[in-house]
Amino acid sequence: MIITPSIVIFNLIIFVLVFLFVKTIDKRKWLGVLVSLVLTPIVYAYVFYPIMNIFSSYHHEKYFKSAVWMEKPTLRYEMTNDILKTDTLIGKSKPEIQQLLGTYEWLSWNESIKNHDDNLWNYALGMKPGAMNTKKECMTIIFKDNKVAIIETYNEEITFDDKN
Repeated sequence: MIITPSIVIFNLIIFVLVFLFVKTIDKRKWLGVLVSLVLTPIVYAYVFYPIMNIFSSYHHEKYFKSAVWMEKPTLRYEMTNDILKTDTLIGKSKPEIQQLLGTYEWLSWNESIKNHDDNLWNYALGMKPGAMNTKKECMTIIFKDNKVAIIETYNEEITFDDKN
């Protein structure tokens, strides 16, 4: 684990709170400090950190790698920021995109032609972790003149098939 200023600050806050709690049980300061030193890492690891992970939307970010993209489709959201920031796919042709990302998962509907548009490729990116997350991440690649012009991401409600 890398020790960062935020971890140090959170642990100091937890130490103070545990110390104040122990002080209500026993007035001896040396005992309160000793018990607080022992309990602080335990409270951080088993109480604070899990609760923080449940309610925050933090997730790992990775560099784009074609092999990982194809092998682990539920973790594609980890590579999305790299794709968007570095313009990795901008200007690539349809065959190049198909080689890097695989065949599109669905085509977007184009109202003007009343059909699915072959220039609007969609990929599912998976679901970001978090207790309050009810949406899946998706990405649309828009082609102009058979080259990638725009990449957009959006969230879509998760729907489950009714088994009646």
